Amino acid sequence: MDMRQLKYFLTIAQEGQVTRAAKLLNMEQPPLSRQLKLMEEELGVKLFERNGKGLILTDSGELLKHKAESLLLQFDESLREVKGMEEGIRGVLSIGSVVSCISLLPKRIELFRERYPQVTFKISEGDHFYLGEQLEKRAIDLVVARLPFEAQKHPQQYTILKLPSDPFVAVIPSSWTDYSSKEALCMKDLAQFPFLTLKTDKTTRMHEQVVNECKRHGFVPNIICECSSVAIIMSLIAGGIGATVFPKSVMSSFPTTVVKMLDIEDADFQSEVGILWLRDHYLPKRAQLFIESFRSDL
Repeated sequence: MDMRQLKYFLTIAQEGQVTRAAKLLNMEQPPLSRQLKLMEEELGVKLFERNGKGLILTDSGELLKHKAESLLLQFDESLREVKGMEEGIRGVLSIGSVVSCISLLPKRIELFRERYPQVTFKISEGDHFYLGEQLEKRAIDLVVARLPFEAQKHPQQYTILKLPSDPFVAVIPSSWTDYSSKEALCMKDLAQFPFLTLKTDKTTRMHEQVVNECKRHGFVPNIICECSSVAIIMSLIAGGIGATVFPKSVMSSFPTTVVKMLDIEDADFQSEVGILWLRDHYLPKRAQLFIESFRSDL
């Protein structure tokens, strides 16, 4: 059995049908069916069971799928490492970022591009769990995220470079004229506002941090909306629906004409930020240098 056959098998498993897999692989169905039969004969097991017009993996097939994905990732990683020895600082740098950290990237990319103009960028946005999956699949090289990284399954899974922490600020509608001349408020002032919170089903750390700080000041926020999107929350605030507490760096990505940012006088809680990448795996030189550009400012 070779890498080519493993790719055939994985494509069939992905599509759940030989016909669709053959189309995706740009080959005829009969040769692909023969390859599958040869694999099953070599292994002495059935890899698929028929389910109506489709195919589902047997237990043996599931095991092979897991092992084959791991093998192909290692193989592709080895090829990229060998090619990287001669290619110089060029190619595509794939970065994952949570929305609340996107504002940390533009200036850094601008400076990096001045130094390494042959590097281009691919940026993916998502929550911790999506970005963790993309790292595992080697679809991205590194992640910029709030810490702790909630998708972390094992303490030694990632290498993390901590960046300067980010103070929290209150964000309210500009239309709330009682605060138009103010630059700050007290934590307890937030108790009177309808509150919007950034939270997904799986990523809850920032939400919990803000709620706990409210409780420390003697109140529970009046949460009227939980939302997974920073942009949607900012739109709701601009529409006068309510207020929120965000890391200060988030605000640089949004116009301050329709929302107002206020420092919080009696609270000094911070959002931790970091860059992380897979430990003990190949990291392209361009990714290493991008990380170093952050490290040099610490």
